[in-house]
Amino acid sequence: MKAIIVNKPGNSDVLEYCDVPKPNLKKGWSLIKIKGFGINHSEIFTRQGHSPSVKFPRILGIECVGIIEETTEPDRLPIGQKVVSIMGEMGRDFDGSYAEYVLLPNQQIYPIQTKLKWDILASLPETYYTAYGSFLSLNVNKDDSILVRGATSGVGIAFTNIVKSLYPNIKIVGTTRNLNKRAQLINKGYTDVIIDNDGTLETTQTFSKIIDLIGPKSIKNSIIHLKKQGIVCSVGQLGNAWYLDEFDPIMELRDFKKLTSFYSGDVDEALLNEIITMVEDNRIQDVKPEKIFKLDEIQQAHAYLENKDHSLGKVVVMNEL
Repeated sequence: MKAIIVNKPGNSDVLEYCDVPKPNLKKGWSLIKIKGFGINHSEIFTRQGHSPSVKFPRILGIECVGIIEETTEPDRLPIGQKVVSIMGEMGRDFDGSYAEYVLLPNQQIYPIQTKLKWDILASLPETYYTAYGSFLSLNVNKDDSILVRGATSGVGIAFTNIVKSLYPNIKIVGTTRNLNKRAQLINKGYTDVIIDNDGTLETTQTFSKIIDLIGPKSIKNSIIHLKKQGIVCSVGQLGNAWYLDEFDPIMELRDFKKLTSFYSGDVDEALLNEIITMVEDNRIQDVKPEKIFKLDEIQQAHAYLENKDHSLGKVVVMNEL
């Protein structure tokens, strides 16, 4: 099969398109023929060598959509069954989805029933699952004023799409480091756009709900922009910081403010299928990838996502449309 091998950490040119043996079936694992997968910032971090537990060579990729090719659980995962997989240790402890086929543990393969096109489906798993989980964690309602910190990211666009689909008149503001993206963000549904100057927002506005995709680098500044009884949900680490230092929750969370999160590694099969159904029923509208690449264009896909001046929304790689 064709796959993308990373033999050593580095920039995007370490992603090598080559022939490798198709994985052999083993007890408790099934083989998926991959139709498509999303590209995630965490895979870029791993490719760069920022995941100490990952050993090279490795096929990256933490998510995929496809069909069962070979199975060890025929009742739940029959051959031909459409499936999704997210997270677990795919692409980290064992080879992941940057390939034509992937061998995965049965417990992290989720059967789905859908007629969605493969490119639409490939836009959903990690991105919309995270966005919808964050939406629920924030307990969003129609009277909220919302800030999306990291608005140009795939999860930021997905979250905004969910919110605006369910509450069309809600106020939702996005942040960016590049004001040249303002028109694109307004077109994606944002009410307004604020500059994020290296972790500090250039505004005095406050919001009832904030989804923070930058992470520990910006959390304390986000809390400053919360209204009384507001909630901030930290679900990303785009700021390349993994831990929150010098944080006094008693002082930082005054005025009944709350800090929460959502971890996409805790996969709820019912929640995943709920999102797919909401897209299929058009309750969540205009779901589509921002950019589609082929497997042999993986270097360009990574380069696009890393380009802070041009990247916007979800990037997917398709083996088949």
